[in-house]
Amino acid sequence: MRKVIKGSSSRRPPEPSDDHDAIDDWMRRVMPELNPVVRRIDELVREAHEGLQYAVKWRRGYYGLPGRGWIVEVVPYDVSVNVVFLGGSRFSSPPPHGEGESRYVKVKSVDEVDTPEMRAWIEEAGRVDGWS
Repeated sequence: MRKVIKGSSSRRPPEPSDDHDAIDDWMRRVMPELNPVVRRIDELVREAHEGLQYAVKWRRGYYGLPGRGWIVEVVPYDVSVNVVFLGGSRFSSPPPHGEGESRYVKVKSVDEVDTPEMRAWIEEAGRVDGWS
């Protein structure tokens, strides 16, 4: 986990943990309308990758892999959730939003999470370096 996001050198990455408890606690505090969305994202990331590390920082959930860094950041707002792929610029078909190394997709419902594109991005996130 050595890669630094360009232009954000003052931001330090979260400390990784193998324990999912911090993510569970964070998900309980997400807006009730978005809780099912965040939980489904969590399920998909955990299904796609073994050996995940977790963290919560800046009211955001982070998912990482040893040797790859933080690969997915989940950012809940009032009416939507951004799923940020921290190495998304290097995907074969990057998500539509973002600049620099990361790319993201905005979702408002579980149906928007359960798509072939989302599954492909989540899987590809584990094959490129993220944020370290």
